[in-house]
Amino acid sequence: MKTRTDLPVQTGTPASASTPGRKARAPRSRRSGGAASGLFTSLSHVALAVWALLVVVPIVWTFVAAFKTNAEIFGDAWTLPETWYFDAWGRAWSDANIGRYLINSVGVVAVSTFLTMLLGAMAAYVLARYEFRGNRVVYFMFVSGMMFPVFLALVPLFKVVQNLGVHNTYQGLILVYVAYSLPFTIFFLTAFFRTLPTSVAEAAFIDGAGHVRTFFQIMMPMAKPGLVSITIFNVIGQWNQYLLPIIIVPADQNKWVLPQAIATISTQAGYEQDWPALMAALSMAILPVIIVYVIFQRQIQAGLTAGAVK
Repeated sequence: MKTRTDLPVQTGTPASASTPGRKARAPRSRRSGGAASGLFTSLSHVALAVWALLVVVPIVWTFVAAFKTNAEIFGDAWTLPETWYFDAWGRAWSDANIGRYLINSVGVVAVSTFLTMLLGAMAAYVLARYEFRGNRVVYFMFVSGMMFPVFLALVPLFKVVQNLGVHNTYQGLILVYVAYSLPFTIFFLTAFFRTLPTSVAEAAFIDGAGHVRTFFQIMMPMAKPGLVSITIFNVIGQWNQYLLPIIIVPADQNKWVLPQAIATISTQAGYEQDWPALMAALSMAILPVIIVYVIFQRQIQAGLTAGAVK
């Protein structure tokens, strides 16, 4: 008679687990989570595709319509032109004087963007890296400018510009653009400067660098992604601005910027029926923005994601 110690001892995994060809089942919660994630990804891709179509189709249609005639635009708007006419671009450039307005816009936006970035970067750096009494009050006063509708400030803004003696001048328009763009610039760059390491600035101070040198030679190059991103946003916002130029430079037509000129062409098109010239003028206004974005798209993406992961 055998005892229990004489019985063979089984070692290893159970037969059901060691049987070849059988896979362990994943938990039901993990499978449902993966399915939900896949469904969300698919829906997000569909939404992005629809959004891309809504943005790209009107732009492409505008470019194509600039090469058509009035009959082709109103006949079958979704077909390509039988003959690609370039004379509408010439009429928009010379007859509507788009060239002058384009130069005016480039000059005003370049100066105002430079001043916005210089003043905004210095203010954001001080608010982000220095502690002083009233720091948060000053910061929230700047940020509150983002919540104030510019439409409510048109009459006071007109009076201020008129009292300063810069009404109907480029100087007044530049000052208004700078004031209009500073709140978002300071809000964005303050958060960005807070993500930069403090050890680099401390090492610069130890080496004898002052506050100004540390800012311009050390912190500004480190903040390049954020500076490029907010610069592009300011350029696009000021380039497409129409309401503020109407208030600041309404009288002198030679000082108009591009949105004012395009609005005038749009008004005249209803009577003169020169819709291809209007589409050509719109294309001239859209092209610089697209070119700038294509060139700096990597810097924009890097600036928006910098500081998200430490």
